[in-house]
Amino acid sequence: MLLMVLAVAAQGKAKYVFYFIGDGMGVNQVNAAETYLAALQGRIGIEPLCFPSFPHSAFVTTHSATNGVTDSAAGGTALACGHKTKNGALGVLKDQVTPISSIADWARDAGAAVGIATSVAVDHATPAAFYAHVKERHEQYTIGKQLTESDNDFYAGSDFTIPNDPEHPNSPDLYQQASANGFTIVRGYAEYKKWADKAKRMILLQGKEASNADRYSIPYALDRNANDLTLTDITKAGIDFLMKRQGEKNGFFMMVEGGKIDWACHANDMAFVPELIDMDNAVKVAYEFYKQHPDETLIVVTADHETGGFVLSGNTYELHLDVIAHQRMTIERLGKELHKLHDQYGDKLKWETVKELIAANFGFWDKVTLTEEQTSRLRKAFDHIMNGTGESVLTLYQKDDELASTVKKIQSECALVGWQVTSHSNGYVPCFAIGAGAEQIHGRIDNTLICRLIAKAAGWKTPF
Repeated sequence: MLLMVLAVAAQGKAKYVFYFIGDGMGVNQVNAAETYLAALQGRIGIEPLCFPSFPHSAFVTTHSATNGVTDSAAGGTALACGHKTKNGALGVLKDQVTPISSIADWARDAGAAVGIATSVAVDHATPAAFYAHVKERHEQYTIGKQLTESDNDFYAGSDFTIPNDPEHPNSPDLYQQASANGFTIVRGYAEYKKWADKAKRMILLQGKEASNADRYSIPYALDRNANDLTLTDITKAGIDFLMKRQGEKNGFFMMVEGGKIDWACHANDMAFVPELIDMDNAVKVAYEFYKQHPDETLIVVTADHETGGFVLSGNTYELHLDVIAHQRMTIERLGKELHKLHDQYGDKLKWETVKELIAANFGFWDKVTLTEEQTSRLRKAFDHIMNGTGESVLTLYQKDDELASTVKKIQSECALVGWQVTSHSNGYVPCFAIGAGAEQIHGRIDNTLICRLIAKAAGWKTPF
């Protein structure tokens, strides 16, 4: 209710624009997070997050120009450029050739500072839709090169996916090219603060140790260490840096992607819930900014598509999302820990040792009651791994051994939720908005309209 009171209709244009994209975040994912928070309080219902409480909202259609179910490249292009395109294409029409401008271009042409940030690689599909023009999203070196040649002010994410030119490995890498084009590259939030007042343009990446472990994304909220870069850090840095450009710029545009909601949903891992809550914490940073500039700020939060075909039902009329509270690591991390145990003990690894690891990190048997059949399935999966007959499960961003895969299936069974697919669906996604021009977000809209409505609120010229 507080958000509703503070949501005073702005008189004038949006000078400061935040565009948050929860990759893979369908309506049910948002509902699950709020229902989970209520379950922690021992009650049925929801505990409101920040962004779903914004006073204006809409349902969004997400199909691409060529497919009933979009991929992130086409979905990102629709959100960034206001055009449908072919699955896999970025910043081009469905002919995969004709380049199209994005809202980042419209903002920059209007004199605004521009920031593009994500919790995954800076050359991944969603952020790339705001600055790149390629036929295929997997042209990641080309995408990264286009980033270094862009005129935007601030980028942030885990790292470049392919920093070296595959065809000319001895040529300057993307870090060198970015520096030559005026970007200051920093690693981690502490290093950002050291360089924030000196840099003209900035690329904020995670620390080298973190990138050596996984350059494709910053760690999941469940798995990160105290020194890991977070989406909240990135949002704070982006606001700070873009505001420092106020002497020569007219406001700012900042896109922030919560990319690993999608990754967890591809894996059918309930870790998407803390990941979504983590993105909400980043939105809260923008919301605090909004409260300081309510007549000049617009915050829009949406998604490119739903992932997983997620259903809040286990074919009963109950939910037990409190089960998620006992998850201490992602399924991906569990698989790695299981492999460490196998490497440590070899053929002498005992079920009791593995059972202790699962219990400590998922609450099974102690806090989450399992049936004898569920325990039997876990033990059987362990035996298969030990005798070399285990079957791995491959999803888009990870490969889980049979035991880790069985853990996640049983966790969903205990929570009484279901997954239809390990890919995307065509389900509606939500859009929430607050601030100057937010009243335009209502009813049912297509994903191509969102950036156009934002530009209208800000008074930026568009090609439409």
